[in-house]
Amino acid sequence: MTHYHPRKDDKGQQVELTHPSKATDLSTWSQAGQLATVIPDGPMPEQVNHLAIGSWVNAPRSAAEWEQLASRSDFGEPSMQTVSGKPPASGAVVVEPDGRVWVVSPSNKYGGYIHTFPKGKLVQADGLSLRANALKEVFEESGLHVELTGFLCDSIRSTSVTRFYLAMRVGGNPAAMGWESQATHLVPWIN
Repeated sequence: MTHYHPRKDDKGQQVELTHPSKATDLSTWSQAGQLATVIPDGPMPEQVNHLAIGSWVNAPRSAAEWEQLASRSDFGEPSMQTVSGKPPASGAVVVEPDGRVWVVSPSNKYGGYIHTFPKGKLVQADGLSLRANALKEVFEESGLHVELTGFLCDSIRSTSVTRFYLAMRVGGNPAAMGWESQATHLVPWIN
């Protein structure tokens, strides 16, 4: 049986999921020690950690709107280290009050990742700052509306230098993930 992501890619093409992820039982969303997984447009509880789950209907649509949202984050951060041949990227580690963190599974293990934090390269044409790009990437890949709460680290990766921020969820619906992700997970933090 062929499985397609319910949202089309940036070129308007269907995205076949060659090894689709599987959702967990709805009860896992309310259990702090459990892994919880949702697939695109899959069922979600009404709330997670006492915060409602609902699609972000007024999400920014322009660079200016993403920048306005990013300007609400009030914390310092160092200059980003640059590496020749590795463009800048940004993303976020979104932490829930119960200690779990949000992770995405890229569609068809894109980039070699089975699971990763939501992130993406800065596209010059978009003109986004690192913070605005992180907010946009988290939304596109996980369906979450987040607020950045601090600088976490810069990571020199195989194809980029990625700035990671800490963030908290303030809304959104992980089942509304974009075509780049085939699952969104809430994962227990391992000490």
